[in-house]
Amino acid sequence: MKFWKGKIMKSRQEIKALAKEAVSHQRGTAILIIFLWWVIYLVSMLVSGIPFIGWLISLALTAFILMALLVNIDGGAFIKIYRKETVTVREPFEELKVNFFRKVGGVWWMMLFVWLWSLLLVVPGIIKALAYSMTHFILAEYPNVHARQALKLSMKMTAGHKGKLFVLGLSFIGWMMLSGLTFGILYFVYVGPYMYSTFAGFYTELRDKALADGVIDASELA
Repeated sequence: MKFWKGKIMKSRQEIKALAKEAVSHQRGTAILIIFLWWVIYLVSMLVSGIPFIGWLISLALTAFILMALLVNIDGGAFIKIYRKETVTVREPFEELKVNFFRKVGGVWWMMLFVWLWSLLLVVPGIIKALAYSMTHFILAEYPNVHARQALKLSMKMTAGHKGKLFVLGLSFIGWMMLSGLTFGILYFVYVGPYMYSTFAGFYTELRDKALADGVIDASELA
């Protein structure tokens, strides 16, 4: 374990080990949740070739439904999986109606700011993507936090930890390459659930540390 300021935060290896162990208890559920998201994405791509009606359907799916689902999956389902709480396949979809436009708005703001920073250079875009990367989790776990505020809290939480988060992402590159060699099969049955759970674990550790160290106040999440 590494000592950062006042609170001990689990190392990358510890978080990944806990995530792998947690997923093993609900692997089927995790696989189906990720698989269904990709099915919706593929449907949106297929119908986009149909003039007008297809474009509208594709826009609705990609710009609204899939964005809200990302929040529900990242910050809802996989946080519970990491904490070994029971999750059903239906949950991310049933919760679409809860704060729907707030979730979509938060993802839109995040994508917009990352894109604007990317116009400067690639590196600033990557840095901002890392800074805003906790937004999905905050939007899902704290329903009273506004969309823009979720981005600000994410920046506070990741301050000083973006390098560790970047290395955590790099640690999955080998797995993603292997997934490509298996035409995505390995991603669905192993890598995807493992990776999602790991980032949920990193968020959990980062949030607890930010609260313990006074980087963010509990009232900001209420």
